[in-house]
Amino acid sequence: MSLASELLNSSFEKLRSSLDEGHVTSLELTSEALRRAVESQSKINSFITISDTQALSEAAAADARLKGGERNALLGIPIAIKDLILCKDQKATAASKILKDFVAPYDATVSARVKAAGAPIIGKTNLDEFAMGSSNETSFFGAVKNPWDLSRVAGGSSGGSAAVVAARIAPLSLGTDTGGSIRQPSALCGITGLKPTYGRVSRYGVVAFASSLDQVGPMCSDALGCAALLEQISGHDEHDATSSSQQVPKFVEECKSFRETGNLRGLRLGVPREFLTEGLDSQVEQGIVEMLETCKDLGAELVEISLPHTRFSLPVYYLVCTSEASSNLARYDGIHYGYRSEQSSGNLEDVYSRSRGEGFGVEVRLRILLGTFALSSGYYDAYYRKASQVRSLIKKDFIEAFGKCDFIVGPTSPTTAFRLNEKLNDPLSMYLADIYTLSTNLAGLPGLSMNAGFDDRKLPIGFQMIAPWWQESKLLGMAALLEKHRNETTPISPLAREYGELRS
Repeated sequence: MSLASELLNSSFEKLRSSLDEGHVTSLELTSEALRRAVESQSKINSFITISDTQALSEAAAADARLKGGERNALLGIPIAIKDLILCKDQKATAASKILKDFVAPYDATVSARVKAAGAPIIGKTNLDEFAMGSSNETSFFGAVKNPWDLSRVAGGSSGGSAAVVAARIAPLSLGTDTGGSIRQPSALCGITGLKPTYGRVSRYGVVAFASSLDQVGPMCSDALGCAALLEQISGHDEHDATSSSQQVPKFVEECKSFRETGNLRGLRLGVPREFLTEGLDSQVEQGIVEMLETCKDLGAELVEISLPHTRFSLPVYYLVCTSEASSNLARYDGIHYGYRSEQSSGNLEDVYSRSRGEGFGVEVRLRILLGTFALSSGYYDAYYRKASQVRSLIKKDFIEAFGKCDFIVGPTSPTTAFRLNEKLNDPLSMYLADIYTLSTNLAGLPGLSMNAGFDDRKLPIGFQMIAPWWQESKLLGMAALLEKHRNETTPISPLAREYGELRS
């Protein structure tokens, strides 16, 4: 196995130090990442675009900066970016037919910040169309498959970004989270993923789904990598009115500091009674119970809490997100840009209806229709306004809960990865895959998912931690401490292990 191959299968910290000490070059790492991307594509379909020429050029530039003595947490480390996030002069499809040929005219703020740090972008990852899905099966470009079991889903909507990290193609990826779309695929693929506090990261240049819920966040094999990426992409952006002016912490430094304490003494972990109930797979529950016992062993106090309005989070979420989607997706009309039907008569209404009917997939059309209905005259007060009021109650539940505990913990997903096509014809069952993550977005809170072991089919179990607003450092630090105590980063998936065997 080459050193570059070995390092892509190792921890972020080891990879970072090896680059800084000159044991490996960014060009070597990026070349190996691109090789893996190409070889794995027919197996897991994690990319929509692989940017080999540009990535190698960026890697060479990173090596020059490293040789000149420059250092930062991301410099020279390959990264993949969800194809909902604009990268100048590259396709930005949102995994939809309606944008299949759209080329981004500018960088999203997060992309610009990644480029400024010198992280080579190896490609744009697959996702559920317009981020609408929980299994990455609604993509116009086909489903993403789970590196732990190719017959199962990778989760959604950031399934491609999760699979890229789980397959150890790239150490880092960017995803977006509207109702669990970073955390749920992270759980199903056995990696670490963080949804930041709403407003922590700019949404400028991110194709909009539901503007009051969408948030960009990091995905990595371990917490320290997430901290490094979050530190780079966070901060106020004048292009985004929802971007916060909160000072950006030194996430890497604070994550390491928390990890080095070696214990969780003095921390109260709230376990919602609503999270460990009917619908939770017994093996997932056992994995969560074992993680809670580990937390107790490290000195944490477990506190039972209640989030009584959690049971309303699913209907509230699907009224809010579909209403906002119906508004955001109105711009795709077959006139300004994107797909235009060749079958239209030329009549304006016909152009609209045919272009949108042919360009959008089934799930996207369903959500647009639901949202349009919820916002329509005579129904707005009964549906969208009522959902917004209950959303406030969900947020109030969290405020009261954090008066009794420091973190809220529990499962990320009620099951491990389910089989491809298993839930496609059962929308409610599919939507319930995000039941533990939706309320976090509705309240704008930060949440993290990390690996909590495996079920008897060797499929990853996700452990979710939720913190008060703006306390991502503590989430990352606690995850890093748990990784250290368990003496592991993310375990290596079968697909990632193949690379070593191919090179040995």
